[in-house]
Amino acid sequence: MAEEKKGFFKRLVSGLTKTRDNIVAGFDSIFSGYSSIDEDFYEELEEILIMGDIGINATSAIIEKLKEQVSEQHIKNPAECKQLLIDGIKDQMRVDSTEYAFENQKSVILVIGVNGVGKTTSVGKLAGKLKDQGKKVILAAADTFRAAAGEQLAQWANRAGVDLIGGQAGADPASIVYDAVAAAKARNADVLICDTAGRLHNKKNLMEELRKIYRILEREYPEAYLETLVVLDGTTGQNALAQAKQFAEVANVNGIILTKLDGTAKGGIAVAIQSELDIPVKYIGVGEQIDDLQKFDADVFVNALFDVDEKDLGTEE
Repeated sequence: MAEEKKGFFKRLVSGLTKTRDNIVAGFDSIFSGYSSIDEDFYEELEEILIMGDIGINATSAIIEKLKEQVSEQHIKNPAECKQLLIDGIKDQMRVDSTEYAFENQKSVILVIGVNGVGKTTSVGKLAGKLKDQGKKVILAAADTFRAAAGEQLAQWANRAGVDLIGGQAGADPASIVYDAVAAAKARNADVLICDTAGRLHNKKNLMEELRKIYRILEREYPEAYLETLVVLDGTTGQNALAQAKQFAEVANVNGIILTKLDGTAKGGIAVAIQSELDIPVKYIGVGEQIDDLQKFDADVFVNALFDVDEKDLGTEE
C-alpha cells in the first residue's frame, strides 16, 4: 500500500507539471523578486492564483488570511510567506465530509456528467478499483443518450471483470436502472454503479430523468446507500466549476471525480471546487491507466502541486 501511495504521488507530481509551471513558477519569482511585502506583492500573488483557476472567492480568502498572518507575525521577508501560502491553500480546501461510505455497505453509485468529460471511463476505472477491493460490482449502462456509451462501458466492464446490465440506445434510462437493481439484488452485489446521461443544456429533462432514477432506487432498493458523483473535466477550468454548481442544483451531489488533470495547467480548479461548493473531490484522474484514478487527498494534492513533503511520503529517490 505504501508503495502504491509512493508511486501515485510521483505520478501526481508529474501529472501536475503544467499546473505547477503555471502557478508555482510564478510564486517563486515573486518570493525571490520582491525585497519587501507591499500591495504590489499581494496583487501579483492574487493574479497568479486567479490565473491558475483557483477562483476569485478562494483567492480572496487565501490572500486575506495571508495578510492577517504577515501582520500578526511581523513578517518582513517575502520568502517567509511561501509556507503560509501553501497552508492557506490547504485550509481553503477543507470540506465537511470526505467519507467513502459506499465502500463499507451495500451501495448504489450514480455517476453523472456531460459528454466528453471522461464519465464512462471513470465508471469503468472505479468499477476496477472496487473489484480489486474484493467487492462484487455491477454496472448499469443507463447513458442511453450517447450511442457509443454502452459499447464503451461494455469494454470497461470486460476489462474490470464485472457484470454489465444494459439496453438499446435510446431506451429509458430509468428502466435500465430498474433491471440493474433487480440484478444487483439477485446476485447479491456490493456496489451497483450507474452510468447516466448528463445533459446540462436541457436541465429540465435531466432533472426529470434523475428524479425517475431516484424514485426507482428509493422504491426498489431502499436498503442500499446512495452516492451521487459528478465527473468534471479538469482541462475546462472555471467551466468545470460552473457545471458542478449546476449539477448540485438538480441532484444531491456527494462528491466529484476530476479527470484529465495531467493534460492541463488548470489543476487549481480542484481548490476552487472544494472551497466554493464544499463538495469534496473524491477521485482524480492523472492518466489513461486504470490505476490513474485515485482517491483525492487535498494535502497530498497541494504538496504535489508545490512538489514538497516528498520525504514524509517516502517518495525521495
